[in-house]
Amino acid sequence: MLKERASGVLMHISSLPSKYGIGVFDNNCKHFADRLSQMNFSYWQVLPFNPVDASNSPYCSSSAFAGNFMFIDPEQLYADGLCTEEELESNVYTGSPYTADYEFAAEKRLALLKTAFLRITPEIAQNVKDFEKENSWLTDFSLYMALKEANDMKPWWQWSEEQARYETFMQKHRYDYEERSAFWRFVQYIFYSQWKNVKKYINSKGIAVIGDMPIYVSMDSADVWANRNMFLIDDKTLKPQKIAGVPPDYFSKDGQLWGNPLYDWKAMDKDGYSWWLRRIGAAISTYDVVRIDHFRAFASFWQVPAESETAREGEWAKGPGMKLFEKVFEKYPDTPIIAEDLGVFGDDVVKLLEDTAFPGMKVIQFGFDESSDSSHLPHNAVRNSVNYVGTHDNNTLLGWLWEADEVSRRFALDYCGFKGENWGEGGYRSESCRAIIETVWKSVSNTAIIAFQDLCGFGSDARMNIPGVADKNWRFRTTNETVDAVDTAYYKKINHIFKRDYKVI
Repeated sequence: MLKERASGVLMHISSLPSKYGIGVFDNNCKHFADRLSQMNFSYWQVLPFNPVDASNSPYCSSSAFAGNFMFIDPEQLYADGLCTEEELESNVYTGSPYTADYEFAAEKRLALLKTAFLRITPEIAQNVKDFEKENSWLTDFSLYMALKEANDMKPWWQWSEEQARYETFMQKHRYDYEERSAFWRFVQYIFYSQWKNVKKYINSKGIAVIGDMPIYVSMDSADVWANRNMFLIDDKTLKPQKIAGVPPDYFSKDGQLWGNPLYDWKAMDKDGYSWWLRRIGAAISTYDVVRIDHFRAFASFWQVPAESETAREGEWAKGPGMKLFEKVFEKYPDTPIIAEDLGVFGDDVVKLLEDTAFPGMKVIQFGFDESSDSSHLPHNAVRNSVNYVGTHDNNTLLGWLWEADEVSRRFALDYCGFKGENWGEGGYRSESCRAIIETVWKSVSNTAIIAFQDLCGFGSDARMNIPGVADKNWRFRTTNETVDAVDTAYYKKINHIFKRDYKVI
């Protein structure tokens, strides 16, 4: 995969149509796969499946391995005899179909799953046990969630001394929370069972799934709690010594202060990078292709003193480089990985991309600067790359056209050969959007990706995320009427004309 000319669509599960407040693993997933197949797309890219944080971001999760229980399909629970029709109806959402309501979905799905857990059969119970044996991360995650519930969802460093220190807890109290942790093992079994069935269908339509792996995990996560020695955390205070972020860039003049704890790469090296090997192995088994977010941090990463108020006060530090990926290639040869290499660049990142031979990313919106010959302009692309109309962090294409300064917009339209006058007209047949889309499709890059919102010509109100802004992100959702209104003939045509209709799976 990623070596033949093909194309795909970026659409997160949360954005899919459903009756349950947020997209779930139901027939709407299958219908979307059908539509991609009809248009001769070969990839469906999703955002991370991990549990979301308080701002609904999947990039700062309580687990690098667990799945978001909100994606579990209530109808399948009903079909499996784990809930009643009345209980199923309690999960039906009556609000706007255009907004993902995480609060509703979290409350209702969790209540439904707790009821379903009381009805598990001996067969399901055995399946859960088998699932735990195959997924070593599940034991720690389920215990962590059990303790979170017992501590009113407070972060792990605010638990009792014995609970906060994983080694002590496992020695003395491992089995004190068996019933609570059994529930969370059941939830993850259901999540991955449902996804496995949906993915099987997606693959049967000739569509490969591109997953997304955030490079960092949340401080309040099962991973940090259970593997504290693998992170730069003070053993006495249980506080991070330095935190993650990025320096000032395209998205933010002060940089972005993410706040995630940083990895202790020396400790991970001594351990043979076992945690990373487990993580990559889990991702490979979940998706067909894995995009690693903020890949550049493996070469060098921005570390900020924990007490800092902005990311401006940080400095670059050396990452593990090829030492990690030599281990990865040893265990998982020919793994299809996309390196998200955006942001502030350096020779070390270029060298790491060359050594791994992973395709990097190009985003045409970043190239529209008349004063420079940007590497993001399609004429500068290389075959071994993934060319994006826009990512989840970008404005929509139409939104960008409306909000760009006149010089940048004029350059973009001229570069893409737009001859019309109504550049601001959006919709499914927007001529200005199509000019830019076709410019990406013409590029030499093996893979071209377009966000669903840009398939439709939507404006900035349909944007998925604004980096550095905590509120009102990740909420875009659509309907089946919109999915079906996408111009099938047009995308089938450009995939054929520009030879992007190769079936990768």
